[in-house]
Amino acid sequence: MAARHRRTRLGPGDRLVADATRHVGARTLALGLTSVAGTGAALLLPAVLGHTVDLLLARQSGEAGRWVVLCALLLCAPAVVDALDGLLTGTTAAGATAWLRHRVLGHVLAVGPRATARFAPGDLVARLVGNAAYVGTAPGSLASAVASVAAPLGGIVALGLVDPWLAVAFLAGAPLLFLLLRAFTRASTDCLAAYQRLQGDLAGRLVEALDGVRTITAAGTARREADRILQPLPGLSREGHRMWQVQGRSAAQAAAVLPLLQIVVLAVAGLRLAQGALSVGDVLAASRYAVLAAGIGAIVGRLNALVHARTAAGRLAEVLAEPPARYGRREPPEGDGTLRLRGVTAVRGGRRVLDGLDLVVPGGTTLAVVGRSGTGTSVLAELAGRLADPDAGVVELDGVPLGDLTRTALRSRITYAFARPALLGGTIAGTIGLGPQPSAPGAVAAAARAACADEFIRRLPARYGTPCAAAPLSGGEAQRLGLARAFARTDSRLIVLDDATSSLDAVTERRITRTLLTAAGSARTCLVVAHRPTTAARADRVAWLEDGRIRAVGTHAHLCELPEYCAVFEPREPPVAQGAES
Repeated sequence: MAARHRRTRLGPGDRLVADATRHVGARTLALGLTSVAGTGAALLLPAVLGHTVDLLLARQSGEAGRWVVLCALLLCAPAVVDALDGLLTGTTAAGATAWLRHRVLGHVLAVGPRATARFAPGDLVARLVGNAAYVGTAPGSLASAVASVAAPLGGIVALGLVDPWLAVAFLAGAPLLFLLLRAFTRASTDCLAAYQRLQGDLAGRLVEALDGVRTITAAGTARREADRILQPLPGLSREGHRMWQVQGRSAAQAAAVLPLLQIVVLAVAGLRLAQGALSVGDVLAASRYAVLAAGIGAIVGRLNALVHARTAAGRLAEVLAEPPARYGRREPPEGDGTLRLRGVTAVRGGRRVLDGLDLVVPGGTTLAVVGRSGTGTSVLAELAGRLADPDAGVVELDGVPLGDLTRTALRSRITYAFARPALLGGTIAGTIGLGPQPSAPGAVAAAARAACADEFIRRLPARYGTPCAAAPLSGGEAQRLGLARAFARTDSRLIVLDDATSSLDAVTERRITRTLLTAAGSARTCLVVAHRPTTAARADRVAWLEDGRIRAVGTHAHLCELPEYCAVFEPREPPVAQGAES
């Protein structure tokens, strides 16, 4: 019994389709009722038409007049039903798609950086845009499927009411139709899953190329990159052709079987007419009901739409399965911003980047983290402000584990600046003031001055109101906006700079470092990932990271007595490939 229960339990994709259907439940119900009403009119028309023919043949024109009017009304009904069906189908799909996109996007943002580590950005966009649109059609397809099933079932029942032998003749071929539909559903699911996966792979490669378009142009590798992007195309074509072959084969099989069933029904009806068991009107009605009963082939189209939606829902469910970051309920106690990492371990790509690391950054001081590329400096910066959680160990701010803090408390007490800051917020002022609570205009301007950004901002067309997309910024200017955003959070206790001054000239970096030291002196702690010796020299202390552990902590001047430490700042010569030209 338990095994049977597990087999019938809905999967994540099916539950997502059910949730989307519930969200637009009223419109889905209205669409279903409209479709059923149209089906009811279609089922009623053959009986009314047959009865009218019998009255006319019996020369009862007076009574037949009312039935002719009813036939005209039933013939006009499909036009009204089709108009309502088109309106409700469009609005239902739009409402379900919008809800799905909001839900998945909100979940991706709640998961944070782990989402883009698990899924390529282009693949996420493909799931959020294309797959969500497919799932959004599911409620309408489900409602229409009710009518698609009701029409042939009603046709079979009506055949039985006209004459039981007619229904028996049609049902003789029903098992074959069932097998055709089952085979179609299984084959479609397999090729659609592969097709949508390859679509996501193609989108991921394209987004990567667009992000590095300047590098591609400078390297002169546009053709090679185009080949790399289009590498999934043969597989995509193969699965697409396979999908159309499945649909074409199913349609051809249905087209071969269904007319034979109609012919059998009409042959039986003719025999019953010859025996005097049926009237001419009954035969006319039976011919129309045979067409409706044969409409079971239309279910193939509805099944195709539902298979598309179900497969796409499975891809969205994979994103929703990623657990979001959990936050606690504690507010930070009064403190000076002391940061402590105890036994912290971080695994990336199966490799221990940080291994049982212990580190203390006293409140109000500036600590530079120094290490060669790949030694985990950026991972340490992520963990310090809980952009990611350690695989083992704990990170504390003023004695409170970061996981115990509320989201608002965590994001207001810790602020970041990155080497490549994202210019969000719409305008320059919105970018600087971005945070849990928007910064006041005065705080935005003060932060821009502290980051040496005010001067170039005032040269922009609309100054602080200039849209970011209309502001031609260099890498250093973008970094200064990111630093200004960090400085604008006056209530923060910890500032984490992940190589956030790498594009600045020496003079600007010195001025900003002076601001950092002043900030640290006013009860703000600074953790700086440094790749320049000048940056490390201006920090209060330096933590030298090597092989996932802190090898030494001290002032830059003291650590410079160690040749291995000085070698961290020396560029490594890339190895010469064997056979390369000298």
